[in-house]
Amino acid sequence: EVQFVESGGGLVQAGGSLRLSCAASGFTFDDYAIGWFRQAPGKEREGVSFISSSDGSTYYADSVKGRFTISSDNAKNTVYLQMNSLKPEDTAVYYCAAGAIATLNPYEYDYWGQGIQVTVSS
Repeated sequence: EVQFVESGGGLVQAGGSLRLSCAASGFTFDDYAIGWFRQAPGKEREGVSFISSSDGSTYYADSVKGRFTISSDNAKNTVYLQMNSLKPEDTAVYYCAAGAIATLNPYEYDYWGQGIQVTVSS
């Protein structure tokens, strides 16, 4: 069974930092691209970042470039999202997901975590 365990969310003031973790079981990260996505109330699910297991390349949405960093520890089947300089507009439920194609398009991803709340207060 494919299972994701997301952790590290919570409440933080604007300008603060959080690190999200996504630990997977039932498959190995090195066979997939791993993406982070978020969905705020009333908005579509948005691709935030991904990392390609094949070559380690990364990509970021324009809204988070320079503030967020994705990384992975394939031996632990864990992907991280370091979020710095957080803004209220970053408030959302954050999801990690795995797919065969490295893209920010959420429709290309096959396996999803349950999501974790990140709230940034102003």
